Amino acid sequence: MTTTTTTSSKATGPWSRLSAAEAAVNRAVAGSRVGAYFKLDARKSTFTKELRAGAATFLTMAYIISVNAAVLTDSGGPCTARDCTPVATANSTVVVPPGPECTVVGANPGYQQCLARTKSDLIVATAVAAMAGSFAMGVFANLPLALAPGMGANAYFAYNMVGFHGSGPIGYRTALAVVMLEGLVFFALSAVGLRSRLARMIPRNIRLASALGIGLFLAFTGLQAHQGVGLVGASPSTLVTLTACSDVDPATGACLGGTMRSPTFWLGAVGFLITATCLARDVKGSMIYGILFVTVVSWIRGTSVTVFPDTAAGNAGFEYFKKVVDFHMIRTTAGKLSFAGFRHGNVWLAFFTLLYVDVLDTTGTMYSMAEYAGFVDEDGGGGFEGEYRAFLVDAGSTVLSAGLGSSTVTTYIESTAGIREGGRTGITAVTVAACFLASLFFGPLLMSVPPWAVGPSLVLVGAMMMRVARDIEWGDMKEGVPAFVTMALMPLSFSIAYGIIAGLGVYVALHWYDWARHGYGKLSNALDERRNQVAAAAGEIGTAPAAHDVV
Repeated sequence: MTTTTTTSSKATGPWSRLSAAEAAVNRAVAGSRVGAYFKLDARKSTFTKELRAGAATFLTMAYIISVNAAVLTDSGGPCTARDCTPVATANSTVVVPPGPECTVVGANPGYQQCLARTKSDLIVATAVAAMAGSFAMGVFANLPLALAPGMGANAYFAYNMVGFHGSGPIGYRTALAVVMLEGLVFFALSAVGLRSRLARMIPRNIRLASALGIGLFLAFTGLQAHQGVGLVGASPSTLVTLTACSDVDPATGACLGGTMRSPTFWLGAVGFLITATCLARDVKGSMIYGILFVTVVSWIRGTSVTVFPDTAAGNAGFEYFKKVVDFHMIRTTAGKLSFAGFRHGNVWLAFFTLLYVDVLDTTGTMYSMAEYAGFVDEDGGGGFEGEYRAFLVDAGSTVLSAGLGSSTVTTYIESTAGIREGGRTGITAVTVAACFLASLFFGPLLMSVPPWAVGPSLVLVGAMMMRVARDIEWGDMKEGVPAFVTMALMPLSFSIAYGIIAGLGVYVALHWYDWARHGYGKLSNALDERRNQVAAAAGEIGTAPAAHDVV
């Protein structure tokens, strides 16, 4: 009797009731129009499983909100020397109008305030672009894939196109116009089905090396002072050297003293180890934990690692931080496009580079995610259900992102986290979109993430991109050398475009003779075949009976 009562109490316990309620919800949704639209039964999934999958995906990619905003803010955004505060001379009697150097030398209060506004705008732009792209992917393509502004493309936009604080060859407004044009062309290519064909035109080893080079580029960015932990800096003799200094030149990042004594570097190193350990143990949301730890410690005032020092800018930042919840409207980055600079060659080089990177990155990621989820139809040519709409959504999201002031949008490899949790329908992507929507109300917290919290994630993203190195044909020098040139020049020239151009140039130089010989061989064979046909025809005419013989 006692056993029966115990068993009965267990069967009617809170967990059992919760499981029963969950099962009831899943049956109700599966039998509804929502379940039929998202094909829950057909894909052998449930509503609550999709919700958990969406939450897992968001946790693994939530870092992009602060990281993308930090990277793009390094470009200066719409801020120029006109935003700088006039400064007084040494005798404090004459106020000198600010020159172009105020954007890179020192910390001009007016320019810093403009950067703060820009970062707030870009946090919102990142979240909105990710929210809209993920929602559209879920509703229109019914795929468990999340979208957001892509790593690599954002670095190219900030450091190669616009340059640090606007020091590059292309202005911010023109760069946004390039991104929008690339998105529109991408949309057209997807609409007519040319997208995958373009990806296959690029030599396979160059494609793989591009991923490696972008990974090294991101890692190098995360190791620098302005954008990351500050482990490396400028050197007059070796160009780059080990720094992590307690005293750094704010303009150049050169070490002025105290090598390897930077408190913020050591805090960032702890965050790096936390994230790396979580990744090694396959912990869900690994990328966010290291960022979270370093950020929370940096919020403590009165320490050597605080992001709120006892300065005018630090006090203003802390006052905004104390709001915690605040909905920010985009004021300076949305709609700031200009097509006036398209007559310059640098603009078109940037356009084709972005198009190339987007074709390879998004197409490769989308196919690999579909393969991982089991959507690919090998008998049907390797495509997957929802492929056409997915490509259109991806390209359309880039157009929206440019309109908001951000860089190109791509499908995130972190979608594997949700797929691993059982996500198989668009409900997973819609859940990710809902999470990005909620993040829009926590701008003060996201604005206060320091670069030494973001840097480790850039290094680890670069590390994860190294996995494709084993697929390059290193044993064939005609393939390995162009791949190495592509991979090496991206971080060393600090330009993704130069790496791609150099790699393709070396590839053509090493293969042109084979192509010419192959083409000559085909032409020679065709001519021989033609001569044989002519000779055969002449022989037939010579052996044919004359007209008078017939008579």
